[in-house]
Amino acid sequence: MDRFEAMEIFTRVVEANSFTKVSESLDLPRAKVSRTIQALEEHVGVRLLNRSTRQVSVTEDGASFYERCVRILADVADAESSLSNKRENPAGTIRVDTSGTLARSLLLPALDDFYRQYPAIDVRLGLADRNIDLIQDGVDCVIRMGTPEESSLVAKRIGVARIVTCASPAYLDKYGTPKTLEELAEHRAVNYVSARTGRTFPFEYEVNGEIERVSMDSTLAVNDGSVYISAAVLGHGIIQPSRFMVAELIEQGALTEILGNYRSPGTPLSILYAHRHNLSSRLRAFIDWVSELAANNPDLRVPAAAA
Repeated sequence: MDRFEAMEIFTRVVEANSFTKVSESLDLPRAKVSRTIQALEEHVGVRLLNRSTRQVSVTEDGASFYERCVRILADVADAESSLSNKRENPAGTIRVDTSGTLARSLLLPALDDFYRQYPAIDVRLGLADRNIDLIQDGVDCVIRMGTPEESSLVAKRIGVARIVTCASPAYLDKYGTPKTLEELAEHRAVNYVSARTGRTFPFEYEVNGEIERVSMDSTLAVNDGSVYISAAVLGHGIIQPSRFMVAELIEQGALTEILGNYRSPGTPLSILYAHRHNLSSRLRAFIDWVSELAANNPDLRVPAAAA
């Protein structure tokens, strides 16, 4: 029995309360996870986990052993990360959860650069775009727009997205171009509905130090960012997206920025991960890469006061 591997599997099972979820997150057969725990219990001479048909729970001895395993694994990770070869050549799988729009507009176009720097890291993108439990869902980090809601996680702000108002040339030709917020209120929007809260977002602008919200009529409301943008390109109404998500469409002429004399409050962009004494070298490499990617995007730079 590889005792180091057994301790890693044991800590994962304790945290997930599930053999199945650990087998999926580690890409191991469930039978191997079960056999490893059984061998570990035989080795230490005590029962570490209570098992039933419905759940797995840690015993009192198991809880004490878990705390020691966490410290040992953290010390080993720290020792490994101190090796220059480990820092320069991280390897393994990174599981990242984000939205489809963020994946399409920010991550996918730049992934070739990431793989050139870190050819031994395998990135697995999940597009749930919902509140998740990193341990239960086997996810290493989450990339989110807006103020983070997962208070138990470390939230590193990597950018503030510039917000723009835009519409397709066809829509503007048919209905005219609003020049003021009063005129905007008479137009039609493609409304965005939060998939997590069900709330419809009004358009927002900074006017004389205050936030002015403009609610507009619409015949179409969506809860997916990519569909939101596509609907505007097809002329269904005016939208207010993050500019980095539509920069290419604006450059191509598929969308036109309007109301440029009004400024909208920016939206935070953050990467979230679990509290750990030591991050794996591959996770640290990914976090640093995404942070640099955002810092180099003119529509995502963190203002000096917020950095």
